[in-house]
Amino acid sequence: MMLEDSRRTIEALLASTELEEIRQGLELAKNEAARMSPGEARQLFEEVSTIFYIDPLDRPDLVPLLDEAISLVASFGEWVIPVLVDRLDAGDLKAQMAVAHALGRMGTGAIKPLMTEYQSFADPARRAFILYALGKIKSPGIVQAAHLVLEAAQSPDIELRDTATRAIGKFAESIPPAHLSEDMRRGFTEKLQTNLADPNPGIRAKAIRSLGKLARHGHLTAQEREKLKATCHLVLGTDENYEWDRAYIVRKEAAEALNYV
Repeated sequence: MMLEDSRRTIEALLASTELEEIRQGLELAKNEAARMSPGEARQLFEEVSTIFYIDPLDRPDLVPLLDEAISLVASFGEWVIPVLVDRLDAGDLKAQMAVAHALGRMGTGAIKPLMTEYQSFADPARRAFILYALGKIKSPGIVQAAHLVLEAAQSPDIELRDTATRAIGKFAESIPPAHLSEDMRRGFTEKLQTNLADPNPGIRAKAIRSLGKLARHGHLTAQEREKLKATCHLVLGTDENYEWDRAYIVRKEAAEALNYV
């Protein structure tokens, strides 16, 4: 049970703008969390999660503490998953990103609640954050959500399409080749090839990055690897056509993907 004095001390330290005071507050919160019931930890969560609103561009010195806060919240246990899912529409991009990272660190237990949330809301912005969170989960179990990310990669909404194109590569890092069905594997590959022609350079860059990850983690056939190699040379302008993608970010990702084919 957390004493009132301890709670007030933690609250005051976490509300500070001074790095060392915030660090002390997190350390005290970590010590208290180890002996709390979920009900008591809910108040502690409210206090720790205020750090999610830190602007890393404005206060780069606090970025390590933001990471500590995310890890602390993820250590609270599965009771915090629905609380975090509700916070995905926090209305503040910085906080939403931190919440997504925390959900990612919750692991396999967060997959089904996130999938349920995705299927319950048609709002593409909310769905994009859910896919972002799913992409942070390092577990073979993420294969359960493969159909969602494949569908989203062809969304007319640019942000959802962008996030899903990136997430395919993140899924490829976590799913062993033997756990991905041939239909899904082929669907990933074909959809990424389609998105290489997207008018948005960010999506083209993520498509070639994700194809590189499919190659790196054993999800492409020998023929598909050769096709990706030819695509990379085309994007870079190093084939016989001497044409290249005008967007540097796409060429940069193509050069990286070549390392894996």
